[in-house]
Amino acid sequence: MTTTATIRMARTEDPTPNTFWARLGSAFAMFRNAKSITGLAILGFFVLIAIFADVLAPFSPTQVDNTARFQPPSAEHWLGTTHIGEDVLSQVIHGTRGVIVVGFLAAILATVIAIVVGVVSGYVRGWKSEGLSALTNVFLVIPGLPLIIIVASMFEEPPLVLIAAVLGITGWAWGARVLRAQTMSLRNRDFIQAARANGEPLRRIITVEMLPNLMALIAASFVGTVTAAILGLTTLSYIGVIPVNTYNWGTILNWASAQGAFRQNQWWWYLPPGLCIAAIGVALSLINFGIDEYVNPRLRSAGERARAMKKKGLNVNDAVTAVRTVEVPATRRKARE
Repeated sequence: MTTTATIRMARTEDPTPNTFWARLGSAFAMFRNAKSITGLAILGFFVLIAIFADVLAPFSPTQVDNTARFQPPSAEHWLGTTHIGEDVLSQVIHGTRGVIVVGFLAAILATVIAIVVGVVSGYVRGWKSEGLSALTNVFLVIPGLPLIIIVASMFEEPPLVLIAAVLGITGWAWGARVLRAQTMSLRNRDFIQAARANGEPLRRIITVEMLPNLMALIAASFVGTVTAAILGLTTLSYIGVIPVNTYNWGTILNWASAQGAFRQNQWWWYLPPGLCIAAIGVALSLINFGIDEYVNPRLRSAGERARAMKKKGLNVNDAVTAVRTVEVPATRRKARE
């Protein structure tokens, strides 16, 4: 009777229920450390700018002021003007939308393909697994930048959706390779074997049993693809592959370079978009570092130990950790002697 009551109390007091939503919530715990929160805050700032660009921009990006050409930052034009009097701040704000849209569209497409190909090829066996693996290897060696240049040259004004699609199609292979390796490790776990023995369909095993355990790798793949897509878009815009009338940060740098802003030290034209590219790169890197700290047990334990030392007022960079000494009473010393 006592044993039965103890078992019932243990079940009711279990703080971590083994449900799908509980596992999914614990999978997103990688975004709760300081690095991930800081990176998400910076990224969210740029996302808000992209959403409310029409409201935040003081002028139209193509509005010309003939009386304010090559004007440095002032009260009217906070980031100065271009060679024909266009407001640089308005161009940077409107350029954020193109960067965010292409980065997220390409990352979503690449992540979906990586999940489907990587998880399925890692779970199934035989020729299906080998065929999907061979397809991944083919896309690993396809150069993305030359392909985008070829595709863009076929259109007079290639839309950003097309650029995002090409970036996503050529950027999913690395994530699929990592997910395949992790799925092959998970398919032999006890809970997967139990689900298979219960006759659960493949769809439910992958979505309910496997995906919550792969969320950290999926998030890392998504962040890496966003970074690669943004850098690819700005690079293509800077070298002139994407039409200059499609505003993004690379387009602004292209105009600044063509009009000699670098040589004439007109820093207000090229420095703001360059800092924006660096800032969003730092944000994505911080998110990736936070995910790595959560996934890697050594990094996670080192981070927890460093935070515990900071709370105690100890310097984590000290080679020798301070040890607290306790004075032994005289009576106890005499007893030892």
